[in-house]
Amino acid sequence: MILEMTASALLTYGALASQGNSDTARFIAEQLQSGRHHLQDSQVLGLYGKGVLNDLFQVYEECLTPNWDGYGALPVSETAYILAQQFLDALPLGMPPPSFGAEPDGHLTMEWHHSVRRTISVSVSPEGELHYAAILGSNKAYGTEVFYGEAPKKIVDLIYEVIPS
Repeated sequence: MILEMTASALLTYGALASQGNSDTARFIAEQLQSGRHHLQDSQVLGLYGKGVLNDLFQVYEECLTPNWDGYGALPVSETAYILAQQFLDALPLGMPPPSFGAEPDGHLTMEWHHSVRRTISVSVSPEGELHYAAILGSNKAYGTEVFYGEAPKKIVDLIYEVIPS
């Protein structure tokens, strides 16, 4: 059996968790994930093809040791690094790549910047929380979403609001 998935379905949705438990449901979920990974490698649609995993790893590697900033910063944990990778994987295809950084509390950060008045920063904690802050013209948005493997709609919508299509 050959399953065909449209690119639009893979573009529209992030990593989707299947509610099915049958062999067929597992097969479809595996095929969908395989298709997403293939498209993630593309330079047009995917973040991986744009080198974001290398950029993320470089920041992680630079901030592994305690006091990496010279001011007592905590090291970035492997858990925060893995969760940041999973968050990137869960973002819709075609998403512009973020820039990466680390915070003194050991969190990894991703930032989408369009201008001084159009920026969003997402901080990934080792506990699986996504702390975000956005400037949208004269408005601000901030909060925390728990990451369960799917990119929270609120954060995705804010990224699209910061980076016009």
